[in-house]
Amino acid sequence: MNMINIKINNNDYQVKPGLTILEAAQEHGIKIPTLCHYPDLKINSDCRICSIEVKGKKNLLTACSTPVVEGMEIKTHSTKVLNARKTITELILTNHETNCTQCARNMNCELQSLSNQLGIDENRFEYRLVSQPKDTFNPSITRNPDLCIKCGRCIDVCKDVQDLTVLENFGRSHEVLVVPKYGKYLSDEDCTLCGQCSSVCPVAAITENDETEKVWTALNDESKHVIVQVAPSVRVSMGEEFGAEAGQAWTGQIVTALRYLGFDQVFDTDFTADLTILEEGNELLHRVHNGGTLPMMTSCCPGWVNFMEIEYPEMLDHLSTSKSPQQMFGAIAKTYYAQLKGLDPKDIYVVSVMPCTAKKYEAKREEMQSNEGIFDVDVVLTARELGKMVRQMGIDFLTLEEQEFDNPFGITTGAAAIFGATGGVMEAALRTVYEVVNEKPLEDLNFKSVRGMEGIKEAEVELKGLGKVKVAVAHTLKNARKVVEQMKAGESPYAFIEIMACPGGCIGGGGQPYNTTNAKREKRIEATYNVDEAMILRKSHENPYVHKLYEDFLVKPLGEKSHQYLHTHYKARN
Repeated sequence: MNMINIKINNNDYQVKPGLTILEAAQEHGIKIPTLCHYPDLKINSDCRICSIEVKGKKNLLTACSTPVVEGMEIKTHSTKVLNARKTITELILTNHETNCTQCARNMNCELQSLSNQLGIDENRFEYRLVSQPKDTFNPSITRNPDLCIKCGRCIDVCKDVQDLTVLENFGRSHEVLVVPKYGKYLSDEDCTLCGQCSSVCPVAAITENDETEKVWTALNDESKHVIVQVAPSVRVSMGEEFGAEAGQAWTGQIVTALRYLGFDQVFDTDFTADLTILEEGNELLHRVHNGGTLPMMTSCCPGWVNFMEIEYPEMLDHLSTSKSPQQMFGAIAKTYYAQLKGLDPKDIYVVSVMPCTAKKYEAKREEMQSNEGIFDVDVVLTARELGKMVRQMGIDFLTLEEQEFDNPFGITTGAAAIFGATGGVMEAALRTVYEVVNEKPLEDLNFKSVRGMEGIKEAEVELKGLGKVKVAVAHTLKNARKVVEQMKAGESPYAFIEIMACPGGCIGGGGQPYNTTNAKREKRIEATYNVDEAMILRKSHENPYVHKLYEDFLVKPLGEKSHQYLHTHYKARN
């Protein structure tokens, strides 16, 4: 490859052709600040914070959108550039709520960091914020227009990654607003509550609904038996919340931190992920053998379920009736576990730690409660909210000793661990379905064709009496739409389809640590499969505690009790 010769701040560099000035500078350790730019999203060059000087050009150029060319001479931090960045930032701050100590992103805000970097101690311009009401009318996401800096990231991720148009620019020039269509609330729009908008927002204009105070209240209520479950994807991201590099599992540290916070029992959602595979796998086989609706589609992801209820209500019969692992855990905790411990289900308080904002909505669905009106799950915390609680408690997370989950919901398998990555649910299901149907062990447990960040993936498995069965995996709602449209056209060759709403699956969920990029997603996926490889048990149907659960309580997959506690239904929504 012929390299391009450029100068940055009077130093000579060779860079690959096709790079932008921003990318070329980053490759050589030169940091150019940005606000509207975000890796993996399209380039807008709206904010102009990344302005730089190029010799021979009269005006400043944007580093995020200007490609390098041979002989280019660039100044990234000249007096002219710094003055421009400071002025732009000050103008943004004139229309931005500046009570930083009461902000959810305090000390973790890109605008705050930029202001500190530029030395903005006092704004030279008049403060002119016209306050707008907060949007707090859904269980998952809060939108605060007074904090919005109109960078457009939320619009781009919603439109280009999720193929939705929930958010849009309204108005012109400095009066432009980022709002749901027609000025409505998120709850009035076709929002799936996936939270990708909150994940890319540089400030706190869009955040998850903070429920940490509810958890603190429960933990300090002596009448409550407070238990917590931890999703598989959180353990490969949690360290990033405290500054660690992506690509490591922090399972033992999470368990220890949760015990320090005061939870009575710390359990693993992987246990009910194994349970989900047995219910969902048997449901698939029942449909295949009894002429049920095919292809069957997974229902673990609430953002995806919301999408189907809103966009394709006529296709809801394709969804598995199995509850998600989160909801199965809650149901089992307030029935089987309550009996084991001799507790009144009303006194058990179930907290979930999830990578997802849509899980908050899922926990509050009317279908997710018992006949007595007791909800399966009481509160859902995102990974970010757990990080907040750990910091409030003064815990040095990265130095914690590792501890084990409590039993009976602490024995799990590698199949459950990979639920967090796109393709993981499918791979876990195939490991079990193959061995149950063919009555022999798999030679290779690794279905690598369904792994990775490719948008839509396929696999085939040979099943006795059925021949070769095709399955598919898709992540992001944009790819989900392609798969569903293929089904609507009667052209789907698949028997089973896994869909995850977020890029990379749950490891890229809307409640994961901020600054999640595809590069970090790939490292989290790798860490997820490393966890699987290290497990003694790697197939859900070999989990002895799941077998005991059936023997002592549920009786059998798809049985009467399973249908009562572990299955649900979905409904069309306008």
